[in-house]
Amino acid sequence: MSKKRKWDDDYVRYWFTCTTEVDGTQRPQCVLCNSIFSNADLRPSKLSDHFNRQHGGVGGHDLSSLKHMPTPSDQSETLKTFGVASHEDALLQASYQFAYLCAKEKNPHTIAEKLVKPCALEIAQIVLGPDAQKKLQQVPLSDDVIHSRIDEMSQDILQQVLEDIKASPLKVGIQLAETTDMGDCSQLMAFVRYIKEREIIEEFLFCEPLQLTMKGKDVFNLFRDFFLKHKIALDVCGSVCTDGASSMLAENSEFVACVKKEAPHIVITHCLLNPHDLVTKTLPTKLRDALFTVVRVINFIKGRAPNHRLFQAFFEEIGIEYSVLLFHTEMRWLSRGQILTHIFEMYEEINQFLHHQSSNLVDGFENKEFKVHLAYLADLFKHLNELSASMQRTGMNTVSAREKLSAFVRKFPFWLKRIEKRNFTNFPLLEEIIVSDNEAPSIAAEITLHLQQLSNFFHGYFSVGDLAEASKWILDPFLFNLDFVDDGYLMKTDLAELRASGQILMEFETMKLEDFWCAQFTVFPSLAKTALEILIPFATTYLCELGFSSLLHFKTKSRSCFNMSDDIRVAISKKVPRFSDIIEQKLQLQQKSL
Repeated sequence: MSKKRKWDDDYVRYWFTCTTEVDGTQRPQCVLCNSIFSNADLRPSKLSDHFNRQHGGVGGHDLSSLKHMPTPSDQSETLKTFGVASHEDALLQASYQFAYLCAKEKNPHTIAEKLVKPCALEIAQIVLGPDAQKKLQQVPLSDDVIHSRIDEMSQDILQQVLEDIKASPLKVGIQLAETTDMGDCSQLMAFVRYIKEREIIEEFLFCEPLQLTMKGKDVFNLFRDFFLKHKIALDVCGSVCTDGASSMLAENSEFVACVKKEAPHIVITHCLLNPHDLVTKTLPTKLRDALFTVVRVINFIKGRAPNHRLFQAFFEEIGIEYSVLLFHTEMRWLSRGQILTHIFEMYEEINQFLHHQSSNLVDGFENKEFKVHLAYLADLFKHLNELSASMQRTGMNTVSAREKLSAFVRKFPFWLKRIEKRNFTNFPLLEEIIVSDNEAPSIAAEITLHLQQLSNFFHGYFSVGDLAEASKWILDPFLFNLDFVDDGYLMKTDLAELRASGQILMEFETMKLEDFWCAQFTVFPSLAKTALEILIPFATTYLCELGFSSLLHFKTKSRSCFNMSDDIRVAISKKVPRFSDIIEQKLQLQQKSL
């Protein structure tokens, strides 16, 4: 790290003053044009060069004469009394707004001084004239300035979220997941769900790198240290939803053990968004071999550049729609279902290509039994993709997610009965290639065995439909049968009173379930608290998956060393920075430095 330069009062002879950032870094600012330079430019040669080139070089001012000049903040306050923004306020506002848009669009910081500002100056010169160009020239948009602005906005957004967490009437829910970026650095991302002003809010919390190892204890230490750093007790968390390797974030991992030891009340849930791994684990040997054959075929085509180019040329020649195959990946759960469908639809063409390349995969690929297994797998994973997609949204709670899983598992008995009768209606691709009764019995037996194992696995792994009967009033307090509630239940009276209100019934019919119970917090606090404690926990790590997609825009090969914690917060947070407060604080720091 380079040494930080210090301000010297003698620098005022070049009409510069000092601005101090939140982290204590000092930057020179020209009093004449308000341009702010980096700490590295805090040297006489750089300051005099700017003064001579931009302002004619009439120097010789001392500290006392500069102090008698009206400060930018004094001018700002005077203009504000007349309802007019000062020139410096306007420049700062423009600088912050551009930095905000730069982060939102996930662009590199250098785009301002290398592309946007030069283009804006040219446009201003042509359309508006030289005076407008001079005004635009004064807007500070250097790489360091944009980086500083984004850091300040990120801290303001984080402060807003932390204030909301502290003010939440109930314990918050956390969503936690881990991934590896382009620089082979493990990143831990977290989102938070809390109550604010009669609604449930979902917000980005942090994205921090795991510096050394990636064990469950390391994840817990980073998670705990974040709250300690901001002086918030871990007790504020009511639930944590995780998704990841069993050693790191799974239900029986070291991370969960550490959380339970530190805060036993925290409820740990596992992401319900990825049932595909369960299907793979329960696959019989022949079906698993078919899946691995598909993976090897794709790696043969995509993993070798000449084969990939020949494959594309071959498909263009015969006029087939798909010319690019998807890679099979373990982390992106939708890919497996998509590639199986693509392989089945392009089966004949891929078989020809493997023959043309004399691949040793031909024998297994053109086997009739393999195609039957491929069809079943493509149909099954398509069903799983539809299930996962239905849970792939914001605001998904554990009750709604488990209802969808329960509905999916309840289809298995109907599928099994139809398969016993050689009816493959629920598996259209399989039905398409079953052309004779002689081929159906063997695959029917395998499907029956697999679906039975899968049904048992779903019940044990996801605890389908585990909401107690006496608690189902949360879903519909008006149709719920109060006989299921024990007479000693203290809230039974509140339930009866709530059901008697026609106005509350209208609210229930027009509002989302979570918003309805938030609205009852002042009238029926006990009922609302009980309901929201069940509805607040995350059911999936979908928000983290979206965040990881944004991470790909920040961490590229050309920006692999870039620390994007602040940028990604500004980019994906729903909070808007409090620009007026940030600018006012900036002007106060400048005034103190004079």
